[in-house]
Amino acid sequence: MKELFDLSKFDSYKEDNRREVKRAEGGIPNSLWDTYSAFANCYGGVIILGVKENSNGSWHTTGLKNAAKLKKDFWDTINNRKKVSINLLREDDVEVFSMDDTGDVIMVIWVPDAKREQKPVYINNDLFGGTFRRNWEGDYHCTRLQVKTMLRDQTEETMDMEVLDEAEIGDLNQDSIRGYRNSHKSFKPGHPFERLEDSEYLRVIGAAAFSKEDRKLHPTVAGMLMFGNEYDIVRYFPEYFLDYRENPDTVIRWTDRLQSSSGEWSGNLFDFYFRVYNKMTKDIKIPFKMQGSFRVDDTPVHRALREALANCIINTDFYGKYGVIIIKENDKLTLENPGYIRLGKEQMRRGGKSDPRNKNLMKMFNLIDIGEHAGSGVPNIFNVWEDEGWEEPMIEESFDPDRTSLILKFVKKQAIKTSDKKQAIKTSDKKQAIKTNSNMEKIRLYLREHESAKARDIAGELGLSLPRTRAILSEMDDVEAQGTNRARIYCLRK
Repeated sequence: MKELFDLSKFDSYKEDNRREVKRAEGGIPNSLWDTYSAFANCYGGVIILGVKENSNGSWHTTGLKNAAKLKKDFWDTINNRKKVSINLLREDDVEVFSMDDTGDVIMVIWVPDAKREQKPVYINNDLFGGTFRRNWEGDYHCTRLQVKTMLRDQTEETMDMEVLDEAEIGDLNQDSIRGYRNSHKSFKPGHPFERLEDSEYLRVIGAAAFSKEDRKLHPTVAGMLMFGNEYDIVRYFPEYFLDYRENPDTVIRWTDRLQSSSGEWSGNLFDFYFRVYNKMTKDIKIPFKMQGSFRVDDTPVHRALREALANCIINTDFYGKYGVIIIKENDKLTLENPGYIRLGKEQMRRGGKSDPRNKNLMKMFNLIDIGEHAGSGVPNIFNVWEDEGWEEPMIEESFDPDRTSLILKFVKKQAIKTSDKKQAIKTSDKKQAIKTNSNMEKIRLYLREHESAKARDIAGELGLSLPRTRAILSEMDDVEAQGTNRARIYCLRK
């Protein structure tokens, strides 16, 4: 968190989805609490009080009149449960700084991202009206659907563990169950589950469970999603939709399409996975490799694509809008699913932790050797793409509605020649030198007209930031500084 704000880099910062500045001239602004909620419900962020944003996006300090009182008011309010649902901050998350150049005092508040079980973080004792999230444009109110998703994600028991009391085991697609059991048998011949009857087998893999209502065995949500028929699945998940498209030519809308609602196949996750995986990998070149007397047709790229597709399904919020969409193009594959990333994009990229939205679905895929347990799946995908020399995969997250996309490009990285790099740096340095010399001449003209001036006045004349102006002034041998801090002025040497 502390890397989000460093006083020495003040001049380089602009507002974004993790940084927000506020003047706070009349005390704690009400909008601060919107931002606190928004940062807490996303990836955390930093709020800086006593700072104003310029028209070009840069910042300048306005200072705080009574920072000690402001700090006390902040702590009093954040600990008031009628104002803020939870205080996530420690004492050292709020600091006061004095700017060396202006003497202005600012207050910096580091807001961590809330844990899954702490979300939603809301204000004004209003769960649905006081929950915010952050995007590049600022803070926005969460929809009821987004709030409900956060509430569902609080529990250790994931949504797919729920027992569907109204559904019967006989509602599940027998061909899909048989296909799954054959896959399990091929991967783990002689497994103890192999001899179980279907109903008991479904129970031990998490696809069925006993109901508390009638003490009978019923499909779980995971079982219905994995093995049900689409017309039954949509009774419980009206937004359920699976869509695969191939679009190798921009002129043609698509050359191949598979939809769960077509009525031509079961429309469940198990059948979708294998149908789509075969379509995704049909054009991948398989190197000729022998293991004993058998040819090996599996490659790291195949394994990475299996992981990517399983990860997309396992982390889908099936209450979310627009469904799972897989788009294959000539040089790119996009996997998109409803739902935000529960661990956050950075942790997903790093790996090491696993927090699937649907634990039972993950278990069922793991039993047939699909998917990773320890959160290493996504880092492995990045490693495979690095080994192939392809452009780095991209993880994108959008809100309202919440959606996650993994974009895999089958495009070689562009190698940059060392000579080209040196030439680019040389050209850039030359341009910067010309610009600096021009600004120095403007400063000389300005000081001849005004005899002396403050750095802030010179910066305004040149249209530069205050720190950049001071840096140029320090390079000018014919300019001298007189006075200290706020009283400092600059003039031409006599």
